[in-house]
Amino acid sequence: MSKVRVYELAKELGIASKKLIEVLKELNVDVKNHMSTIDEDVARRIVDTLTKGGKKSVDIKKDEKESAITEKRRTATKARAIKDEVKSTISKGKDKKQEERIGRKQRKYKRIAAEEEKKKKRESIKQLMLDGKVTVAQLANKMDLRPTEVIKKLLELGVMATINQYLDEDTIILIAEEYGFQVEMQKDPIEEELQQHIDSNEGEDNLQPRCPVVTILGHVDHGKTSLLDAIRETNVIASEAGGITQHIGAYSVEINKKRIVFLDTPGHEAFTAMRARGAQVTDIAVLVVAADDGVMPQTVEAVNHAKAAGVPLIVALNKMDKRDANPEQVKKQLSDLGLIPEEWGGDTIYVPVSALKKEGLDQLLEMILLVAEMAELKANYNRPGRGVVVEAKLDKGRGPVATVLVQDGRVEVGDSIICGSYHGKVRAMLDDKGKRQKVALPSTPVEILGLNDVPQAGDEFFVAKDDKLARQIAAKRSEKEREASLRKMQKVSLDDFYKKMQEGEVKELNLIVKADTQGSVEALVESLLKLEENGVKVIIVHSGVGAVSESDVMLAVASHAIIIGFNVRPDSKARKLAEKEGVDIRLYRVIYEIIEDVKAAIKGLLVPEIKEVILGQAEVRQLFKVSKVGTVAGSYVKEGRITRNANVRVIRDNVVLHEGKINTLRRFKDDVREVSSGFECGILLENFNDLKEGDIIEAFSFEEVPLNS
Repeated sequence: MSKVRVYELAKELGIASKKLIEVLKELNVDVKNHMSTIDEDVARRIVDTLTKGGKKSVDIKKDEKESAITEKRRTATKARAIKDEVKSTISKGKDKKQEERIGRKQRKYKRIAAEEEKKKKRESIKQLMLDGKVTVAQLANKMDLRPTEVIKKLLELGVMATINQYLDEDTIILIAEEYGFQVEMQKDPIEEELQQHIDSNEGEDNLQPRCPVVTILGHVDHGKTSLLDAIRETNVIASEAGGITQHIGAYSVEINKKRIVFLDTPGHEAFTAMRARGAQVTDIAVLVVAADDGVMPQTVEAVNHAKAAGVPLIVALNKMDKRDANPEQVKKQLSDLGLIPEEWGGDTIYVPVSALKKEGLDQLLEMILLVAEMAELKANYNRPGRGVVVEAKLDKGRGPVATVLVQDGRVEVGDSIICGSYHGKVRAMLDDKGKRQKVALPSTPVEILGLNDVPQAGDEFFVAKDDKLARQIAAKRSEKEREASLRKMQKVSLDDFYKKMQEGEVKELNLIVKADTQGSVEALVESLLKLEENGVKVIIVHSGVGAVSESDVMLAVASHAIIIGFNVRPDSKARKLAEKEGVDIRLYRVIYEIIEDVKAAIKGLLVPEIKEVILGQAEVRQLFKVSKVGTVAGSYVKEGRITRNANVRVIRDNVVLHEGKINTLRRFKDDVREVSSGFECGILLENFNDLKEGDIIEAFSFEEVPLNS
């Protein structure tokens, strides 16, 4: 007997999957979620019952309205009952647990005024300074927690919230107390004025459904771009009018009269860079994995980045048209990463597609809409707009141009806006088709012209009441940024980890592990996970093979992690970014030294003695074999300087092959002490001749660093 999925039946009946699940449960049909299956004859009986042989006996819209009215009445009755119970509880002096249990029932109602009765344990409570409303992601970041942990805690307290949803003050206080924080809301009069303006027309009654915003992630060459191109072409043919174009780094797709916005980002690096700044623009992530290739290093990175952001994942198994495609093997590999398919009892949706043959695209789009429907994405279309800067640039002809995603409310031409620490008036707006727009509504990406300077990706923007207020707030924020830049942002390092641990600031040591081989990675991770002392746990945020990249550094910023490198080096971009962001990168060539250092950091015994300083890098351009001398490397100094008495290492494909000293350093025929960036030189190494063109010779030295420097 064939089976029918719940969402397919709901689509046929023209009702929401959630509504159909309720009906099925009333009819004693055992279903768990929208992907559950039911027998075809049962489905036929349900269709007959609901449609009475082709004509719907019940007006669905009317039924839904009646249900909504009934639900409101039920909520009002429940609210009255809760208030009565609260009064009764306070009068009878019941215990604190009873009060908290009742208090959690309220969601939308005022928290019980029982602060005076709570025990004085403020000494052990950490202070959390917050400025106005915050999203789930921002609150988690402030408390050094993963967003998924906070969402789970909210669910336990009966509050349904998505990662980019704003929380009210009562909910923030309740969640913070669960994690041992005391919240102090800082209220700047000017910011408060902006907040009051933004909150106008706020309320559950004003919320309407909005379309999902999707980011596509995956390994290089697994078909991310091809998949987007295939979706675009298919949609253009289907809509004829060209309903999908790429103009501002965004694709807008329409299917079944519903819209999906695809953000065309460079990958998970940008995805995490924005999250590190507290921004959350993506509702759903689509992970593209080639069915013939399987899980690769960047696939693992993408999964870890999406998990850290708490974004639901849909797996698109691409290249299904290839003969050697093995989807079951890929599912097994991804299951090991925690992405268990629904047919195996998990909750991850897998969709087989072929970007080349344009197969499975409609099903992928339908699954995106289904996940969006279950998430019940909503926004207010009538309040002053707010959102996030996706990217920004300085255009010679048009001045500062910011591509923004409107997340809530509406933005109109002529509006005064605040964007991070900049301000301006919306002079013009262009949508993803390059057309000028007068109004931008939620889940709409637009280019905005009229800012006084170029903002940063991840900056939030708000529509202000007037230009005067916008200028005042921008000036205050600029001042705060200048003050913050004077104090170097301190990240967690192994040297100060024990001190922070003793102060109660950290109870977990987050690590990112990179090594030259998969075997080394596995051995390191296994050894590090066994280290636990004084209640401190070691958590591996990400592990992989290859050089320490910019992506690793951005993930370390977002998750407050320390990077451990074994037999690998950071590339120049990663090293510069780590220096800028204050991320601690530890590089080793012996595994037991890593274990000892981490163990010593946990015990508080680590005393920093020396620090490695990179002096410069030279690229081997040509090799000269000199008899009785060895191989001389004709090199070009790419950055820094190479000095005669420095320690050097030979790096090939980001893996360290040799460490030693320079025998001879020459420029033309002269021996020299050092050669600076932009000049050529000849380098002869001591006891090492196995050089190849393209090798990097890195010069470094050691400096003594005083404790607590």
